Amino acid sequence: MIIQINKNVLENILINTQNFLEKKDPSQITSHILFEASNQRLDIKATDYEIGIAMYSQNVTIEQPGNATANGKKLLDIIKILKDSEITLKTQENYLHIEQEKSKFKLPMYNAQEYPSFPSFEEKSKFNIQPLHFLHAIKKISPAIDTNNPKYELNGALIDLVDNNIHFVATDTRRLAIVTQTKEFETEISLIIPKKAISEIQKLFFDDMVIFYDENTLLIQSENFTFFTKLINGKYPDYKRIIPKEYKYELVLNREKMIDHLKQISTISVELKMTFLQDAILFESLNEDNVEAKTELSFTSNLPEEIAIAVNSRYILDFLAHIEQNEFKLSYNDSTLPFTLTSEDFITVVMPIML
Repeated sequence: MIIQINKNVLENILINTQNFLEKKDPSQITSHILFEASNQRLDIKATDYEIGIAMYSQNVTIEQPGNATANGKKLLDIIKILKDSEITLKTQENYLHIEQEKSKFKLPMYNAQEYPSFPSFEEKSKFNIQPLHFLHAIKKISPAIDTNNPKYELNGALIDLVDNNIHFVATDTRRLAIVTQTKEFETEISLIIPKKAISEIQKLFFDDMVIFYDENTLLIQSENFTFFTKLINGKYPDYKRIIPKEYKYELVLNREKMIDHLKQISTISVELKMTFLQDAILFESLNEDNVEAKTELSFTSNLPEEIAIAVNSRYILDFLAHIEQNEFKLSYNDSTLPFTLTSEDFITVVMPIML
């Protein structure tokens, strides 16, 4: 293999592969990226078996087609220190040579034929969705995905295609985040996507995409890349049962004012109490360190009684950070029961702190 490629083009591709590589054991072939040069297109692949990406570039001159592997981290470190001009990559014996003017490096290769294969699109179902709608949905729910939960299915996000709706769902057992989009589908299906995959999908930029899936794998195909992740096998909790069917009170609140007052208290304590009076909302910190924070927001509630909610402020701030409207709705039943935050197609159900 002999190719010439601009330093910035190659560097950007390599940066996007880093989170798909095996980091702990450099002896594993999955610590390497795979180059496949043919037909004036360069494919660069990276995978740790659980998740993978193949990125394509035609901004390359291929003098001799072929395959190569190289340690992804070390190769990126080399490319970063080179000048912004053409780089030559060529294979010789069992080494990948990296050359630019008088600078020369070489890295050992593994057998490219032994590189893990990517899942096939064949015999997989697919559905189309506008990329921005997909990205906005998973971005909204991603803060609620749990980490290291013994119930492994909670360490991922649910995509539930049912009743001509797509429900994007995440929960860490203390809050439940749901985005619902109307879309007609031929087949109803539930897919649980791991948290790492959700995080990496948000970093990809694309104008169109098709999602392929089966019971074990999800693939996203775009003009410039192919992404895959293994799915989590398991039964996701019945999220619809967690959403209250009716509410005693519903309050319409200003997003910016709530963010400002919540952040004031969260500098002292993430746990706080909000007390809703007829003409104000009181915010006060909850902690045991004899440190106190209080603030007040003028607000006409017209409530017949005072209501109080103790809560982790991060759950509300995460919700407010991902809505576009200036106002949102807080729906409430009792200080011991979950309350709901709503803005357009996005809702978050939050468990209060018991005082």
